[in-house]
Amino acid sequence: MLDSPLFAALSALILWWAATGVLLWRVHVADRQGPDAHVLSVLLGLPLFAAGVLGVNATLGDASASAVWLGFVSALALWGWIELAFLSGVITGPNARPCPPGITGARRFWAAFGTIAWHELALVATLLALAVASLGAANPFAFYTFALLFAARISAKLNLFLGVPRINTDFLPSPLAHLSGYFRQGPVSGFFPFSVTLLALTTGCFIERIIAAQTPGATVGFTLLAALSALALLEHWFMVWRVRDDKLWRWLLPDAPQPQPKRLHEDSHGL
Repeated sequence: MLDSPLFAALSALILWWAATGVLLWRVHVADRQGPDAHVLSVLLGLPLFAAGVLGVNATLGDASASAVWLGFVSALALWGWIELAFLSGVITGPNARPCPPGITGARRFWAAFGTIAWHELALVATLLALAVASLGAANPFAFYTFALLFAARISAKLNLFLGVPRINTDFLPSPLAHLSGYFRQGPVSGFFPFSVTLLALTTGCFIERIIAAQTPGATVGFTLLAALSALALLEHWFMVWRVRDDKLWRWLLPDAPQPQPKRLHEDSHGL
């Protein structure tokens, strides 16, 4: 079963949906419990990162389909922990302030970058470590997976910064509430058609690699990558389509606490 391309494609879809749902669920539960709960989430998630490191190390010399699978899942584990640390507000950036009104151009870009700088550096450091470890390796698919996730995420962030019509900020946890001011809702920029074209070509290249693959490991690996890049392309189109993609995960999340009605004597001074 592990060497089936159809199983690999469907599994990539399920893993994408499930992993995103678990991350969103955890950070929103922590939101209701306070800042310490976010830190605790990240600390309790450290075994996930450690498992990812061990998994990648165990698969580098093995090009079998099962090892490719383990490398792919291990890369997702590394990515998932870093994203958990980001969404929890633990690894973000030196700028935790809302976007100042009226700033444009380079000032706005660097202010926005300051909100996510440490997160980006953590991703780059992990990507470089995987690249060095994968040099000459029989199974580089953990690196390929992480590199694809990184490139797709950078593209999505740039599109949100430059402008897209559909932006969903409902899932932003409280530690990242200030980020919404750096998004630009409006017509797409020239970067959007470039980014979706590049993702479509990437998906096509992976499909060509599937056709040309001569081993079960290569077939499974490029199928997983093709599915992942197709999902990244779909997520980009969600930024312009009138589709409520948040419904895919909203039912998993706890209801927001309802504000308590104020007593008359507590708010009468504002009348």
